Amino acid sequence: MSQPKPTKTKTSDIGAKRLVSLAPTAWVRWLTGVDTAVSLDILSGEFQWVSRANDVLIRANSPAHGDFLVANEIQLHADRRMETRIRAYAALAEERYNLPVFPVLVNILPTTAPISQRYYAEFMGLVARQDFKVINLWEVEAGLVFDLNLPTLLPFVPVLKGGDNVTSVKKAVNLLRAEGDLEELEPLLAFFARFALESEVIRQIMRWDMAVLRESPWYNEILAEGLAEGEKKGQEEMLLHILRRRFGELPYDLMQQIRQLNAEKNLELADLVLEAQSLAEIQAFFHAN
Repeated sequence: MSQPKPTKTKTSDIGAKRLVSLAPTAWVRWLTGVDTAVSLDILSGEFQWVSRANDVLIRANSPAHGDFLVANEIQLHADRRMETRIRAYAALAEERYNLPVFPVLVNILPTTAPISQRYYAEFMGLVARQDFKVINLWEVEAGLVFDLNLPTLLPFVPVLKGGDNVTSVKKAVNLLRAEGDLEELEPLLAFFARFALESEVIRQIMRWDMAVLRESPWYNEILAEGLAEGEKKGQEEMLLHILRRRFGELPYDLMQQIRQLNAEKNLELADLVLEAQSLAEIQAFFHAN
């Protein structure tokens, strides 16, 4: 009797490149504001420098501008290092393809840090400058995603302006489910819904899958927030922010316990913060540790 072949687990792709590939022309038009632009090719796979899951390089064309490149980064928060990164990104892309570059930075979650729209430096009388467009998703109307048919933004509906409600999230879920190949994006939508809706409500209307979520660059960015430079405080504040959005004001002693956790325990708590159905589960974590 023949043995069944083992099932190979498919790695979920829920990074920026996959999202942009859903409707690249609609995405290019929205980023640039050029209604006649079309996407010709997504070049990230052949552009060796673009190694992060959040970077996307698109070759586009419009009658008025001819061929050009859209260098796009979708990041969780505004980052003070991004100015330098985009300057290098645009210059290397222009050199490689000999085409003009339109750089665009998309920020997902709000931050108290200043958000720049250019790189500017002076040294020994010389000036270096790189402008780039900045789009903050919390300033984008959720209805725009549905009106313009922008599937790339469907997982982010809960953090868009006016999208933090059950009606908008349900609409996004239904649109993802209507396309079979978009089903794996539902856990990413559920993840961002945790910033806006109660846990029980989310469980009632959509699928939650930590195995899929761990493939998301933004989920991993939240876990690693602040750790890249040893800034433990950054991760603590992110955990506190998510807890407040989900459960309201937090007891003072709980906030102090979170701030005293080491980096390893911070990572353990991060998964629980997203899955817990009550604040009591968070408090039980500390009793057990």
